[in-house]
Amino acid sequence: MAVSSAIRARRLLTLFGVGGAVVVADQWTKNLVLSAAEAGQLPFHLIPGVLDVRLVFNTGAAFSIGAGGGATLLFTVLAVLICVGIGLWFWFDEELPLAAIFGLSAVAGGGIGNMIDRVVSGQVTDFLATTFVDFPVFNVADIAVTCGVAVSLAVILLSSRRDGQAR
Repeated sequence: MAVSSAIRARRLLTLFGVGGAVVVADQWTKNLVLSAAEAGQLPFHLIPGVLDVRLVFNTGAAFSIGAGGGATLLFTVLAVLICVGIGLWFWFDEELPLAAIFGLSAVAGGGIGNMIDRVVSGQVTDFLATTFVDFPVFNVADIAVTCGVAVSLAVILLSSRRDGQAR
């Protein structure tokens, strides 16, 4: 059974809608933090004992992998390829569950949010710092990528497991 044009259109609208919302939220929060830094208002406790706002610039990928190595072009190309791959997956996979579509759309939006930083300034703006555990500083795009991957994997694995039991 081929994927209908209407289904493809809804999937791509979801991709652009959810992904676009993530990009807007990510860039907006980064601009707020940069403005607060210019005004001398950083760092501060967002949720005391749990989460602080502290400005950090990351030239690498997650957990500063590849930092300082001039990997901006590589990470930019990788983000574009992942977004194109997600779009093609939406276009051709007729069995892709709706929750996975939302999750993968969040992944694409997060990738684009951080890609914008890399292209514009050669580094990603991170600002959320956990205080209850030692963890790298992160941003809204990172949250979207992490949650999107987790949701998508869970949904895809559960649906494939259900399909295997139905046979």
